[in-house]
Amino acid sequence: MRLRPRLRRVSSLRATFTLSFAAVAAVVTVLVGVLSYSAAARLVRVDQQTVFAGVVRDLQQQVRERARGPEDYASSDQGGPRGELMGSGPTDVQVLGPGGELVDEGSPALPVRPRDRDTADEAVAGRTVEHATVALGDDRYRVATVALGDGRGAVQVAQEFSDTEDLLRELQQRTVLLEAAVVVSAGLFGWWLARRMTRRLVRLAGAAEDVARTGRLSIQVPVTGRDEVGRLGRSFDRMLVRLAQSEEDQRRLVQDAGHELRTPLTSLRTNISLLRRIDEFPAPVREELVADLAQEARELTDLVNELVDLAAGQSSTEPVQRVALADIVEDVVAAARRRTGREVVARSHGDTTVAGRVGALQRAVSNLVENAAKFDRGWTGVIEVVVTGPDAGVSVTEAERPAGGDGEADSDRDGDGHGTVRVEVRDRGPGIADPDLIRVFDRFYRAPAARSLPGSGLGLSIVREVATAHGGEPFAFRRVGGGTVIGFTVGAGAGAVQKR
Repeated sequence: MRLRPRLRRVSSLRATFTLSFAAVAAVVTVLVGVLSYSAAARLVRVDQQTVFAGVVRDLQQQVRERARGPEDYASSDQGGPRGELMGSGPTDVQVLGPGGELVDEGSPALPVRPRDRDTADEAVAGRTVEHATVALGDDRYRVATVALGDGRGAVQVAQEFSDTEDLLRELQQRTVLLEAAVVVSAGLFGWWLARRMTRRLVRLAGAAEDVARTGRLSIQVPVTGRDEVGRLGRSFDRMLVRLAQSEEDQRRLVQDAGHELRTPLTSLRTNISLLRRIDEFPAPVREELVADLAQEARELTDLVNELVDLAAGQSSTEPVQRVALADIVEDVVAAARRRTGREVVARSHGDTTVAGRVGALQRAVSNLVENAAKFDRGWTGVIEVVVTGPDAGVSVTEAERPAGGDGEADSDRDGDGHGTVRVEVRDRGPGIADPDLIRVFDRFYRAPAARSLPGSGLGLSIVREVATAHGGEPFAFRRVGGGTVIGFTVGAGAGAVQKR
């Protein structure tokens, strides 16, 4: 049932194109046809009138130059003045005697009206009476009566123009038929063109409706052409890919979160069941039970908060702005000193200005500092946070790295280079084993040595999400002399931040 509205909309779009094309063609064709017919009809009529006016002038000139009688224009004298008039064109001649008496009837016979009789009695030769339209049966004529002078009579000349009008009427009918044929042809061509133009739009609309109906984002989107429709198809395909990726990220996040939440919830449920018998336990056991509940509640709260932070990092609506990353580090370091009581210092080199989301960058740096403080339980050294701009040259890390390896891979500059700002957090803790270096940024991953410590394993994955969203990437390696260097890079360009 949903297919009919879609087809109706598609048909309406095609009909709009077809009718528009036909309407434009009709307006242009009718306008050209009307103007052409009007011009042709005017030229033909003017030409006929000019020929008739020439015949009348010739007749006037004949009777003025020489006195002539009705017998000079008799039909029997084909070579005389009558012949000259007949040679000027298809002209009918009728001769009137004194008083308008019919001397030589024309073919067809022309009506003799009172004005014509008066003209026949005129004393002045060349006096003329014209009749614009004279009906003889189904035919129409122009008639002019020219006086011979001295009351000798008059000569009537007539020109039939009904044949010309019939010709023009036929031309008009053919013009209308031609216009109708052009309009129909334009409509058919417009329908074909509209069908060709909307074919890809129909397929694209069908793909969109399939996505809406089934919820499947893996539907193949037809992408052809380099025009606007092709661009629309490619944009729609990229949008589906991003949506599918976002859906997969959400699914994995929910699965991982459900898996991680089961352990603290199970422990909480067990301890809560023991609360019913708390009076049976000695005081030290009761205190330990309450402490465990408090600790598990805190861990559960931290886990939920980190899940919220991770989800917020994936779909952040925080505006992008130009900010000095060194200033963000200074704020995080000051807060870490107050919160942990540890000695945390910040250093910066070069221009650290980036285009980014302040809250997300602050969260990433804070996670790194808290991670360093948490794992360096022996307070064995100062926690250093170093920010290096792209114009700073050789970083401090590069200067202190030995020529050999000592586990410090050359990847300490991965993601660094032109156009990136680098954030490093250095500690003197137990360090990270080589097999764990490549996994520390995975969600919920915790190294075997760290599983006894509080935490969810989401802090560093948030760092990876923020770095990736800002056109950079995270890194981690063992530090010379013990400890870890862990951090991320951020693209310094205005277009480094990815839309999420």
